[in-house]
Amino acid sequence: MNERPTALIIGAGPAGLTAALEFLRRSDIRPIVLEASQEIGGISRTVRYKGNRMDIGGHRFFSKSDRVMNWWTELMPVSAEENGDGEHAIRYQNKERKVATAEAGSDSDLVMLVRQRKSRIYFLRTFFDYPLSLSGRTLHQLGTWRMLRIGTSYIRARLFPRKQEVTLEDFLINRFGEELYRTFFKSYTEKVWGVPCDHISAEWGAQRIKGLSLRSALAHFFQKAFSRKQASDIAQKETETSLIEKFLYPKYGPGQLWEYVAELVTQKGGCVQLGWRVNRLHVENDRVVAVEAANAAGETRRFAADYVFSTMPIRELIRSLDVSVPEEIQAISDGLVYRDFLTVGLLVNKLSVTEPDGSPLKDTWIYIQEPDVQVGRLQIFNNWSPYLVADPDKMWIGLEYFCYDTDELWHMRDEEIKKFAIAEIEKIGILKSEDVLDAHVVRVPKTYPAYFGTYDRFDEIIRYMDRFENLFLVGRNGMHKYNNQDHSMLTAMTAVDNIIAGNMDKHELWEINTEQEYHEEK
Repeated sequence: MNERPTALIIGAGPAGLTAALEFLRRSDIRPIVLEASQEIGGISRTVRYKGNRMDIGGHRFFSKSDRVMNWWTELMPVSAEENGDGEHAIRYQNKERKVATAEAGSDSDLVMLVRQRKSRIYFLRTFFDYPLSLSGRTLHQLGTWRMLRIGTSYIRARLFPRKQEVTLEDFLINRFGEELYRTFFKSYTEKVWGVPCDHISAEWGAQRIKGLSLRSALAHFFQKAFSRKQASDIAQKETETSLIEKFLYPKYGPGQLWEYVAELVTQKGGCVQLGWRVNRLHVENDRVVAVEAANAAGETRRFAADYVFSTMPIRELIRSLDVSVPEEIQAISDGLVYRDFLTVGLLVNKLSVTEPDGSPLKDTWIYIQEPDVQVGRLQIFNNWSPYLVADPDKMWIGLEYFCYDTDELWHMRDEEIKKFAIAEIEKIGILKSEDVLDAHVVRVPKTYPAYFGTYDRFDEIIRYMDRFENLFLVGRNGMHKYNNQDHSMLTAMTAVDNIIAGNMDKHELWEINTEQEYHEEK
C-alpha cells in the first residue's frame, strides 16, 4: 500500500494553514506545517497579555471573494446577537453550514462579530474623517486657502497627469493632486516605509489602493449622504476596499480563527509543529525532495516532501536552497527590503480625547499624521471587539511603529520603548501619562515586504523559482507581495486547486491581489 503524498508547508500563518486545511478537506495529501515561532497565525495572530488581547496590525475579515467569505463563516458563523448587523452576513453561511457546525461544535465563542469600521486621521492635533468627507467640519478644519489649493492641484492633476506612474508619489498625485497628497499621504506613508514616496514603486499603490482616488472617495460620500439604501450586505462589492464600512471579526481576535484552523488540521490527520525553523531545502532534478528544520534545542529533522509550500521570506528561502543559485539571483534576493513593526499596548483609564458628545472614541484605528512623533497609527482594541479587553471600564490601545531591525528604536529595552511611546502620545494630546496603568511591547520582524531596494528586478526571481516544479510560493512574505489576509488565503487555495487538478503552473498565483474580484470570476 502506497503512503499518502506529503505537502510540507513552511509557516503557520493564513496562507500556510489555509493550504493545510484545503488539502485535508479535498485530497489524500497529508500536510505537515512547520512554524519557526511558538505562535499560530503569523501576523494575523492574537497576542495575549494579562487577560487582554492585541491584534497586531488590525485585521478586518472582509473580502470581495465569496470563496474566502464562505470559508471564514463556515468555520466561525456570524453572530446575530452580539450586534445589530449579524443578520445581513448570514448569506455566507451556505449549504456546508452543517459541516461547519459539526466542526465548530456548540462553542458559542467561535463566532464572527459584524463590526462598524470607523477610522480617522489625527493631524494638526484634531481629527479628520477618513476617507476625507466634504462635511462642514472638514472644510472648517482645512480652511479656505488650503481647500482652494487642494481643489486647484486636483484639477491640475486631472488635466495634466504624470504620464509615467513610476513611483508611489506619481500614483498618489495623479489620484489626489499634489496638495492633498502632501497634506494627508506623504508624511504617513514615509513613516510606514522609512523612505521618500518617490523611492517606492507605484506597484504598491496598484495593489493596496488601486480603486481609491479623490473621485471615488467623493462619490462614496455623496452616495452615503443622499442614498436611502443602507449598506446591509457585508460584501459591499461595489465599494472600494479602502472605503468599506462593515467587516467581520472573530470574537477574540484574528488568532482565534487560525488557532482553530490549526486544531482542525491536527484533528483531520495533518501535523502542525511549532518551534521548527526551516534551514535547508534539498533539491534533486529541479524538485524539492526534502526539507531540513531545527528547533531551539539544536535538534534537526529531515522531512520528505512531495509538494512544498513556502511562506518564509524569499531572501531566506533562496539562501536555504542546496543548489548553486546564480549570482545575479542571489544579489536580487539579498537586496530585497523588509519593514519591521513594533506595537506598544497601553492599558489606560481614559483617553484625553473623546467624541463630540463626550463618549469614548469609536475608532477602530487612527492614522497619526503628526510629523513631530514617530508613532504611525493607533488602534483601540475595545472597538475591534469588546472581548479583547479584560476590564470593560478600561481602554486598551495599541501604538504602532514602523522601523527596521537595525534602528535604535527596535533595539531599545522594552521599558524604554514604553516610556518613549507614552511620552509621544501624551505630547500630541491623546492621553495623560498618569492615566496609563500597564504596557506591553510586541516586535514583529519582516512585517512588510518593501517595494524598493532590488524589487524592480523581482520578476527575475519569479522566473528562477518557477523552475522548481513542486515548490509553491504563497502568502505575503512568501511572494514578497503586500497581500491582505484574504489575498494570502487565495494564493494558497489556488495552489491547492492546481495540484489536485494535476496542474503545476504557478502563473495564476502571481495574478492574485488586485481589486474587484481578485480575478476570481475571470
